[in-house]
Amino acid sequence: MQSSKILAIASDHAGFELKEAIKGWLQITGYEVIDYGTNSSLSMDYPDTIHPLANDISSGKMKRGIVICGSGIGVSIVANHHKGVRCALCYEEELVVLSRQHNDANILAMGARFTSFEKATKLVTAFLNTEFEGGRHQTRVDKIDC
Repeated sequence: MQSSKILAIASDHAGFELKEAIKGWLQITGYEVIDYGTNSSLSMDYPDTIHPLANDISSGKMKRGIVICGSGIGVSIVANHHKGVRCALCYEEELVVLSRQHNDANILAMGARFTSFEKATKLVTAFLNTEFEGGRHQTRVDKIDC
């Protein structure tokens, strides 16, 4: 399931509406989206959806993912507890590009309370279209997991 046109997505209740909008947009643009939940705006604990997604990134089952909560902070903290996961919380396109080029970020975190759908599509587009530069950055990325 390593195709570059397959993307994992998960959210908590605060990120549910943005997750659904992004998922629909991605599907229209030709992506297969694997949804790890949540499936409603009812209150829930974000680790319950983020850990399964991050496990699949860590194991190599999935290549890239998107995680969303109210601020993006909680989901990024949970995702980054997994070996091989490099989750970047980004609110600006330039940060997304740098996270991919320099850090080989494999999960994009967004805060639904601070990110409009229009902005989110720009962030996701940058995430999907920016390649890791490797080189001196690979040496640094190799030192992340301990």
